[in-house]
Amino acid sequence: MPKFPVKVLLVEDSPVVLAILKKLLATTSEIEVVGTASNGQEALEKIPELQPNVICTDLHMRKMDGLEFTKQVMAKHPLPILVISSSVQESDTNTIFQLLQAGAIDVFPKPAMGTPSEYDRIKQELITKIKVLSGVSVFTKPLKQPVLSTAAQPLVQGRISGSHSGLSSIRMVAVGASTGGPQALQKLFSHLPSHFPAPVICTQHISEGFLHGLVSWLATECQVKVKIAQDGEIPSPGTIYFAPEKCHLEFSSLGKFTLNRATGVVDGHCPSVTVMFKSAAQFYGKGIIGVLLTGMGRDGATGMQAIAQAGGMTIAQDEATSIVFGMPKEAIALGAVQHILPIQSIAPFVLSRVFVR
Repeated sequence: MPKFPVKVLLVEDSPVVLAILKKLLATTSEIEVVGTASNGQEALEKIPELQPNVICTDLHMRKMDGLEFTKQVMAKHPLPILVISSSVQESDTNTIFQLLQAGAIDVFPKPAMGTPSEYDRIKQELITKIKVLSGVSVFTKPLKQPVLSTAAQPLVQGRISGSHSGLSSIRMVAVGASTGGPQALQKLFSHLPSHFPAPVICTQHISEGFLHGLVSWLATECQVKVKIAQDGEIPSPGTIYFAPEKCHLEFSSLGKFTLNRATGVVDGHCPSVTVMFKSAAQFYGKGIIGVLLTGMGRDGATGMQAIAQAGGMTIAQDEATSIVFGMPKEAIALGAVQHILPIQSIAPFVLSRVFVR
């Protein structure tokens, strides 16, 4: 359990943004800003003295940017890192999500002074994220690590190469994730071959404005197509579809995507994993595999139960490889999970059920 107050180090080169962040975090006694730095190099020098529980860092900074800073922190002083950035342009997409690959836990948009209601929403979201990250266990990541391309993954290719008698009755794979999800999704989706015979749908909880960047980054990491689902679209094999921002992803009676904006928040989220799972279970029945990955809260738990009750297969990421074990744990507690697997084993397991020898 995290200890309060959570000690936070802010790394930000804009005095205006820094002042806003300090003002937001000063509204709670559960967080204490123990120091600030204007670049990564300065922050690295302060970490041993300040001993923060969580680091919030910008992406673009002089002397040492957020990416190099994250790599240095995870190698020398492994701590939970929240990336706070306004850089959601196409040119920065890969860099932002490379920070997550390097060891950062989550991303959050840079706050700006808006309406009182918008200010309160941003404040609560930021405070919640920092509190969650303070309870995350992180591990040292050496600076020099071999990087495997998606083409150099012998585990999966070995599972589907050679002769096989055909395909199983699996017609859909549905995936839900929250905190730590982008990293887990990359590990899962990068192992799927271009000829994967079923569509994949995914609901990922992510701060507003970062979904397009996530999809673009995953598209460069995967052999299958990756896109945001469109209303009225019929899902095709070999394609991963993401629920759009502020829309639940559901299915019509004809199997077309329906983007539901009317239902509102379910299990604390819109889009909701549970809403997507339940709709997919209703349409696909026993022809669906449900996969619930790392994340805070309970979204997806009753959705996994619906998939199991419809005769589908359910898989949850295990605690050891989950950044936050909340969502999988809740589904397991309901008795809705048939298989509990480490993230690196989920793709091979799914492939063994989709491709029948």
